[in-house]
Amino acid sequence: MIELYSAPTPNGWKVSMCLEEMGLEYELRLVNLGKGEQHQPEFLKLSPNGRIPAIYDQETNVSIFESGAILVYLAEKSGKLMPTDLKGRFDVMQWLMFQMSGIGPMQGQAVAFIRYFPEEVPQAISRYTNETRRLYVVLDRQLAQHEYVAGDYSIADIANYSWIRSHRWARV
Repeated sequence: MIELYSAPTPNGWKVSMCLEEMGLEYELRLVNLGKGEQHQPEFLKLSPNGRIPAIYDQETNVSIFESGAILVYLAEKSGKLMPTDLKGRFDVMQWLMFQMSGIGPMQGQAVAFIRYFPEEVPQAISRYTNETRRLYVVLDRQLAQHEYVAGDYSIADIANYSWIRSHRWARV
């Protein structure tokens, strides 16, 4: 059984989606971000960075934080949503890292400046929304030529979808 410590955010959604798609048994443990539960000592033992999601696999006695690392772990554990051949595996890894280093941080910053800063910072809003749009164009070009971002349906599709599904919230 896997214990999933998470909240309803794009990074949390991607792990939940993978667990469901892979048919792995898990128990959701909601982390109340508004109450700061991610900064409690118990949670920091699982996720030293104080961010969701994190998992604890009772079967292997392994705990993992950072959503990308969790997705790779789950793919390897289940044998699903990750090719085993070198080229296929790294096609998926490239598009997973594209989300992790591009869409997630850029869209996350756009949301922060649009929704949570007390004063409007037009340059920052423009920078992060424009970069998010640019990354969407890259993803759109890839999907115009392939049914799934890295060939077959994979963790890369789930990771990217979990972020782009909230494009309206990000005003992108």
